[in-house]
Amino acid sequence: MRAPAASHRSPGVYVLAGGLVAGSFDIVYACTFWAIKRHASPERILQSVASGLLGKASFDGGAATAALGLFLHFFIATSMSLAYWLVARRWPLLWQRPVPCGVFYGLLLYGIMNHIVVPLSAFGPASKDPLWIGMSIAVHMFLIGLPIALVTSRVRTGLRTED
Repeated sequence: MRAPAASHRSPGVYVLAGGLVAGSFDIVYACTFWAIKRHASPERILQSVASGLLGKASFDGGAATAALGLFLHFFIATSMSLAYWLVARRWPLLWQRPVPCGVFYGLLLYGIMNHIVVPLSAFGPASKDPLWIGMSIAVHMFLIGLPIALVTSRVRTGLRTED
């Protein structure tokens, strides 16, 4: 039995898949970068995500705050995927040209996350490490924005092309 065509699946499947793929790439990158640079454990990286909500107290919470960080991380990634899909419903260029649009979306996400979300959170000052910043920009473009756009481009039903 063949799997149903992409257009027959719920858009929610693609939104979730986009968030899971992008979130997985992003967290693997962060854990790998900081393990190499500062010997930071994955638990510490996930606690740093939770610190956006809890502040420095997240580093005293052990596995519980690491789990919260993991949940928050994938919630944010899935929200990014949902936002792309919602806009693509009205602006078909986003699913018709997923590569350039996804790369641009990733750059936009980097700017929003690092110049609006993180400064407004309880995280504290962001890293000023030039290698981290450069790599993070590339990761947002090619491992977050692009996968979200590519997965979203698989959704064809329910997209509005008129207006």
